[in-house]
Amino acid sequence: MGGRQATARPPRAANAGDLVGREIVIEPGGCTGWHYHRVPLIALLKSGTLTRILHDHTVVVHHPGSTFVEPAGIRHIHLGRNLGTEPVVLYVTCALAEDDPLSIPAPARECRCGSHRPAHLPAHPAEVP
Repeated sequence: MGGRQATARPPRAANAGDLVGREIVIEPGGCTGWHYHRVPLIALLKSGTLTRILHDHTVVVHHPGSTFVEPAGIRHIHLGRNLGTEPVVLYVTCALAEDDPLSIPAPARECRCGSHRPAHLPAHPAEVP
């Protein structure tokens, strides 16, 4: 994928346990890499088409305006891909302390959805260039 990774902008809340919002951008051809979350996330797809590959190899395609919840825990490892021609822009809300990572990278899983080189979401907003 030539360095195209999803980016997460810093949280908008500062106190531990506050709801935080992040904008996630996945460029065309990019992916999040396999990961999971410590807390449930609520997501709204603003633009682009997001393809999610879930822990059980289910493939779910989301279009602009759709919402979904990503459950917490290592049993819910998943991957997000942008197979389209425009950036995927997601708004994500969750309850995290400012220093908590949005996602935890997980080992790559065998995927029946085509070949790709996984990237990963930055573990902390400070890792965003």
